[in-house]
Amino acid sequence: MTLKIGEAIPDFEAPATSNLNFKLSDYKGKSNLVLYFYPKDSTPGCTVEGNDFGALYDQFKAADTEIFGVSKDSMKRHDNFRAKQGFPFELISDVETEVCELFGTWQLKKTFGKEYMGIVRSTFLIDKDGVLSQIWSPVKVKGHADEVLTAVKEL
Repeated sequence: MTLKIGEAIPDFEAPATSNLNFKLSDYKGKSNLVLYFYPKDSTPGCTVEGNDFGALYDQFKAADTEIFGVSKDSMKRHDNFRAKQGFPFELISDVETEVCELFGTWQLKKTFGKEYMGIVRSTFLIDKDGVLSQIWSPVKVKGHADEVLTAVKEL
């Protein structure tokens, strides 16, 4: 599926840390959402990206915005990664890649000539009405969380 800016995101559910069952419709009318998709817990780029969003978390909250990281990792890996890094936001586990496929982040990738399926680092900003406001894909980690915060403040 290819989501387009200005379109409503179909409702979906997925397990998240803190024993949360994330449901998109639970946030409708309440807060904006930042869903950032990343390849794998505890890897250098993913750790930096999570810490960058964590450092700005209070500013996102002040702008009525919740942050969720999404990867294919299990809940156990997510719980460990979140605890070790002290992330103030939750992580969504998408082991079956259903959420990744909805957002189009599960793609054929190529590294050193080897092809494989994986998550393309991407971020989606969803407004309080459940409408896709902005997409960043692929993402370069450096300065990305600041760029997303700027976009949130412009909503």
